[in-house]
Amino acid sequence: MTDTTTTRRRALVVGATGIAGQSVARQLVELGWNTFGLSRGGVSLTPGVTPVAADLLDPVSLQAAVDDLSPELVIITAWMKKDSEAENIEVNSATVRNILAALEPAGSVRHVALVTGLKHYLGPFDNYATGVMADTPFNEDEPRLSSPNFYYNQEDEVFAAARRMGFTWSVHRAHTVFGYAVGNAMNMVLTLSVYATLCRELGLPFIFPGSATQWNGVTDVTDADLLAEQLIWAGTTPAGENEAFNIANGDVFRWRWMWPRIAELFGVEPVGFEGEPRPLDGRMSGMAEAWAGIAAREGLAETDITRLASWWHTDSDLGRNIEAFTSMNKSRDAGFMNYRTSFDSFADKVARYREARIIP
Repeated sequence: MTDTTTTRRRALVVGATGIAGQSVARQLVELGWNTFGLSRGGVSLTPGVTPVAADLLDPVSLQAAVDDLSPELVIITAWMKKDSEAENIEVNSATVRNILAALEPAGSVRHVALVTGLKHYLGPFDNYATGVMADTPFNEDEPRLSSPNFYYNQEDEVFAAARRMGFTWSVHRAHTVFGYAVGNAMNMVLTLSVYATLCRELGLPFIFPGSATQWNGVTDVTDADLLAEQLIWAGTTPAGENEAFNIANGDVFRWRWMWPRIAELFGVEPVGFEGEPRPLDGRMSGMAEAWAGIAAREGLAETDITRLASWWHTDSDLGRNIEAFTSMNKSRDAGFMNYRTSFDSFADKVARYREARIIP
């Protein structure tokens, strides 16, 4: 009898419990790949994925964890946020360097896909949107900014390993990700869904928390499933090799258009920008008990609001005072034509969270 675990193509998803990692792992399984999902906890949130427990900052244990995997495709979606960009650079470049070094002895790696984001164009957390920036829509051939940025260091680790190990690479610059992910709170769709549910429960208006620039300006977002499709496309298509690609849905919108449509999904009263930002982080800080009550009454899967909503993360995205959207022309010219409609993307994820009894 043929051993399908050795004849099927093998992929390793680094950061498999994250919002991007769960989507790409799920798609790889559906496409028939023998898929391994690496995370610190070694849990599999995606059926069909073989969990791998490893600490990306511990080279010795990491080497032991991946010793027998021999993947041809490696997709790196993991990152860690620290208090300064210097620390971000130290930690996030080490994670990339360590996983690729651990995989080097097997000699199996054919392609490495790295997920980054629009801070490539906007600057790091320490100097966000204050330096010299590219015009919108952002294009992949824009030069790097002069300020230190952990995305640049991660890229350089991939480039160095590619020269040494002989694999091809791709970089995928995502915008705000709309996704379905269990156990991952850094997700605007789920955060806004929890917020809207609380507003409905407590009779509160659904107030836009962000800036005038985000309310009135043009923006775009990235569907997590679309990101996964591009990652797999780049890892299996010659046109995707040794290139950096933006990845966004392919449409643009204004939050003043999107906000009332989201409100309608939850039956709440939308309120737009009025004079100044009204961040979620302060207004929602005392809502743990209210959510626990909703979850108990509705039989929801998670009673702990901190495992569902990340107020600061959504505040950061919606509070920016700069226009941000990207060009998908390079990706299209290379043959990746997939797209999403952004409101449909949001509504799809809401429906999936409701089906899973994560929100009522």
